[in-house]
Amino acid sequence: MSDRLAEPLTRAVGTRSAGPLAKLGLETVGDLLRHYPRRYGDPGRLTDLGGLALGEHVTIVAQVRSATVRRMRNRAGAILEAVVTDGPQQLSLTFFAKSPNVLRYHEQRLAPGRHGLFTGVVGLYRGTRQLTHPDYKIIGVDDDAEDAESAVLEASRPIPIYPASASIPSWKIQPAVRTVLDPLREEDVPDPLPDAERERHGLGTRLEALRDVHEPYDEKQWRRGRDRLRYEEAFVLQAALAQRRARAAAEPATARPLRGPGEPSILADFDDALPFTLTTGQREVGEEIAADLALPRPMQRLLQGEVGSGKTVVALRAMLQVIDAGGQAALLAPTEVLAAQHARTLRALLGPLAEGGFLGGAEHGTRVALLTGSLGAAARKEALLDAASGAAGIVVGTHALLSENVQFADLGLVVVDEQHRFGVEQRDALRAKARTSPHLLVMTATPIPRTVAMTVFGDLETSSLTEIPAGRAGITTHVVPAGNEAWMERTWARVREEVDAGHRAYVVCARIHPDEPDADAPSKRTDDFDEVPDFLLDPDAPDASDRAPLRAVLEVAEELRAHPRLAGLEVGVLHGQMPPADKDAVMADFASGAVQVLVSTTVVEVGVDVPEATAMVVLDADRFGISQLHQLRGRVGRGSAAGLCLLVSTAQPGTPAATRVETLARTTDGFELATVDLELRSEGDVLGAAQSGRASSLRLLRVVKDADVIATARADAAAVVAEDPDLTGHPALADAIRDQLDPEREEFLERA
Repeated sequence: MSDRLAEPLTRAVGTRSAGPLAKLGLETVGDLLRHYPRRYGDPGRLTDLGGLALGEHVTIVAQVRSATVRRMRNRAGAILEAVVTDGPQQLSLTFFAKSPNVLRYHEQRLAPGRHGLFTGVVGLYRGTRQLTHPDYKIIGVDDDAEDAESAVLEASRPIPIYPASASIPSWKIQPAVRTVLDPLREEDVPDPLPDAERERHGLGTRLEALRDVHEPYDEKQWRRGRDRLRYEEAFVLQAALAQRRARAAAEPATARPLRGPGEPSILADFDDALPFTLTTGQREVGEEIAADLALPRPMQRLLQGEVGSGKTVVALRAMLQVIDAGGQAALLAPTEVLAAQHARTLRALLGPLAEGGFLGGAEHGTRVALLTGSLGAAARKEALLDAASGAAGIVVGTHALLSENVQFADLGLVVVDEQHRFGVEQRDALRAKARTSPHLLVMTATPIPRTVAMTVFGDLETSSLTEIPAGRAGITTHVVPAGNEAWMERTWARVREEVDAGHRAYVVCARIHPDEPDADAPSKRTDDFDEVPDFLLDPDAPDASDRAPLRAVLEVAEELRAHPRLAGLEVGVLHGQMPPADKDAVMADFASGAVQVLVSTTVVEVGVDVPEATAMVVLDADRFGISQLHQLRGRVGRGSAAGLCLLVSTAQPGTPAATRVETLARTTDGFELATVDLELRSEGDVLGAAQSGRASSLRLLRVVKDADVIATARADAAAVVAEDPDLTGHPALADAIRDQLDPEREEFLERA
């Protein structure tokens, strides 16, 4: 980054302006220039108010229709109620203050007929959408143009509308951008795109593109700049990925080929003993993985598939291939419950093949060791010896596998279940236990947005399972309105019916204790008005919270034990704060039927397999993400009986939360759900931001919509890196990779 771009905003725009910008993560001139407008307003074209989603933070262009100040009827204070319109539709604006005089100034500025920009969160009051305490700017009145001619010119230009917050609205970001952009020269803004690529695609310089997007005179100009910067984002990312692929291909690994026909083979014995037929997808993916494992370079493959599509069997066959070739496999699971579940499942699938060296064990058998933090001293010592000696061909564990005293005889394959739950450093610690780079197989049951994005970027080879094995009866999902007593009664009646039929039921809650604070409780906002009062949604009604608290495991379990519909049933509890032995005991009771209804947190989200479980009730379902709900739903309907998932929701129609639960009810296609999730959430954590705590490096690029741009950039970047692997001839590109993909994100790209 050049000296000018690295200049702190405290120096470039002053501390008063830099403070609010810092809250958006903008610290330097370069940060501010990469804070691109999300869209552009046209003073002559009003925002379509019908497209506003509840709960969304918006900036709109609208015309004032009316503004009136009045005292509130049932409490002290005054309220300013204004109405803005796009012509056929309207939106309410509401402001509170202790005295009407405080609001008169704003009443005068919000004169009928004036056009303005208004920013705030879309809420609902008595069936009418509204912005409460919105910030606003009146076009032509609040502009700082020096003369009438400049004012007319400014009023005719597209209005950049930036990602903003309550602390700094879009129109206060724009002058800060101009302050730092206007003095820049070409030499101040290094261009990561090689000249040959720019010329071939007819693209301008980076400085020209920045001026196009931040200071456009017409729509054609900002579209030109945005297209150029979008390609640049894709090119920089693809260059980084191309370098990573080249480095990975150069790493030595031990080839683990399949044994020949007639040779002793635990994999062949396993296939012969399978009581079911592999699906076509399982066979094809198995062949892809087998070919990778036979190469002297480390496999890096993502195995994604529907819940219940048989990923475990595919992964086990890969482990057995490595064992046949003299190596060991480690399966890393995110929770002790899941690790224990995996160990039981693998032992059950292998049968006598998992009893190598024991009386009655198969001739070519091995052992499955389980290593978790809660193991007793004797069991832990035995598992450590089995791993270090090689007696255990498969070692299953949680983070306990990463400790220094865990050693392997010859670690050849690392299988990571639900990779988004592990950081880069944790996976590196496991890889470091191998003599050469081990092969890596990453499994996920639902392609979460980051996984979808990374798949599009293509730094992992991808295998997908879309078929469900024969014998699965499927799952039906319904949305239950939480406030409807009749629907809730029917919900618990359905749970009783499932249990009476010999099945089990999960009830999932978002928290453990009823006195825990809600993690996503809405916060109050303050500005030059009074603090927004608790009675925000109904200023003339008594005080009332605008959102019910999240249901908690402990209180729900007590309610269900006393519920007439569930009388006589054994209700168990499972959550992450329980001792491991207690968790194992309650899961065993649930599997056996001693516990018929299990009230749990999302600890059951991944991998827990109780075929008799056919019903799941998710309370506060609108507060969960699509991926998490799909994972939870996958815990039922795993046997021959049909599954039922009831999503209890308080979400208002039209909100993103309502869209999530409605989408879950409409489809069980995990790939479709991942796409919807990506569209709702954007690529906020594509580059590991969820692990780093930072915002996404992606500003304009959208990994689904811009797949063609990514494909072009990938080919272009691959050619550049093939010719110049270290980018010594392209210093600006190398700098961009370092600046835009900090070391933590760059490691994340490797995902190993």
